[in-house]
Amino acid sequence: MGLRGAEPAALSGSMPSLPGFFGRQSRYLRMDDVALAPPPEHEEELGGGAVRAERRRSSTRYVFACSVFASLNSVLLGYDVGVMSGCILFIQRDLHITEVQQEVLVGCLSFVSLLGSLAGGRTADALGRKRTIGLAAAVFQAGALVMTLAPSFRVLIAGRLLAGIGIGFGVMIAPVYIAEISPAASRGSFTSFPEIFINLGILLGYISNYVFSGLPDHLGWRVMLAVGIVPSVSIVFALLVIPESPRWLVVQGRAAEARDVLLRVTDGEEEADERLAEIEAAAASAASSGETVWRELSRPSPTIRRMLVTGLGIQCFQQITGIDALVYYSPTIFRDAGVTTESQLLLATVAVGFFKTAFIALAIVLIDRVGRKPLLYVSTVGMTTCLVVLAATLWLLAHGAVPKALGVAVAVLAVCGDVAFFSVGIGPVCWVTSSEIFPLRLRSQAAALGAAVNRVTSGTVAMSFLSVSRGMTVAGAFSAFAAISALSVVFVHRFVPETKGKTLEEIELLFGGGEGESASPGEVELGDSEHLVRKG
Repeated sequence: MGLRGAEPAALSGSMPSLPGFFGRQSRYLRMDDVALAPPPEHEEELGGGAVRAERRRSSTRYVFACSVFASLNSVLLGYDVGVMSGCILFIQRDLHITEVQQEVLVGCLSFVSLLGSLAGGRTADALGRKRTIGLAAAVFQAGALVMTLAPSFRVLIAGRLLAGIGIGFGVMIAPVYIAEISPAASRGSFTSFPEIFINLGILLGYISNYVFSGLPDHLGWRVMLAVGIVPSVSIVFALLVIPESPRWLVVQGRAAEARDVLLRVTDGEEEADERLAEIEAAAASAASSGETVWRELSRPSPTIRRMLVTGLGIQCFQQITGIDALVYYSPTIFRDAGVTTESQLLLATVAVGFFKTAFIALAIVLIDRVGRKPLLYVSTVGMTTCLVVLAATLWLLAHGAVPKALGVAVAVLAVCGDVAFFSVGIGPVCWVTSSEIFPLRLRSQAAALGAAVNRVTSGTVAMSFLSVSRGMTVAGAFSAFAAISALSVVFVHRFVPETKGKTLEEIELLFGGGEGESASPGEVELGDSEHLVRKG
């Protein structure tokens, strides 16, 4: 999974001699380091290379396990998104809700989850990352139980609002926690785990729709929603396994505990001490600032402003390009394309979920090898193309310009292609970027703000899609999404830097920070270069 950066040492391109290689260098990637394994003939010089290799494998497995457990809350969000696309068909018949009520039911979770995301930043700083993960699961369980037993639309909405708060907590804290325990060389892969679990949850939701579709209307949607409680129960076990974030522990003045955690997630004592020193330096810098976090975010320096443009912008573009419209309303889209039977509609959505999940696995493999920015280019260009094809196909079908069977096949492929390109790039990279670009003192609150932007945009799309489609046709709605997706390509080119292989403390330099964040607005350009570009 691209873990070469976790080798015992890193060879800087400016250090041609072998003794320099074995000198006192950081054991994880620096900004301009090239990760190379030491040649076999020098294993003796390393003094126990086999032992260090085993430590490396052990620490990697440990971080992997922690990332998986921390990502379990993401299954809840994905499952809710996927299952609601089918549930809404049965809820409509059982509770006799209107089209507007359908939009409110689908979209309100995204809006209320922003409250959880915003509160999650403060909670994560006060209680810790680990306890916030547990709180997210508990709140979601309560909401899911209320939805399952809801006798009316109003009670169903109340349960969904409660579940949304839990999801808001979970969706912002998992990437932050994983980024703070992962080594630089594999941080991208591990921080992508929440996204793959979201996709897994969506696929499970689609499958649940299909499996329970034969139940009576009044029972089927309740069973579908109740199944979503199962993943959150497993988080109780996860909390017994995962450690607290070492960076949060340092901020709390618990450096000894932070070092114990670092010893488990690094290759040895030397690397743990180096990382601890960098974290303590970052924490000291944060403590010396007289401004509160939210004041600094509301009146940002040029460096922080560039970070906010990148972090909030990529969160917005992830949702405003219409991914939730495709996921929530895929049965509606396929029905508009000409798919008639309910079983065919649900099977088509399962195909969408499969493509969305399969391609996130490809992103996990590539994100630390190829880098964040190339994947974003592939993703945004591919999504734009698929949305154009989908809009054109739906328009041609509506005017009888293409055979129905051909049009349906192309529409299904275009939807599957769009979710595949989303999953290989902007889906996971959005959360990776948002969790790694901000300095320690702002990270949890800024990540919470980014998650809130994501949820607001998602809710806006989900709550307006049916009304917009009625006003300008489904083809017209996806034409608008295609235009916005084209803008996302420009945004990636202009504002998103490459952060592959850099430590969290180093990434700040990409935006002109570091030395008291005194960089002038024009000092750093965020173009295609992987390194800091300073104007002469």
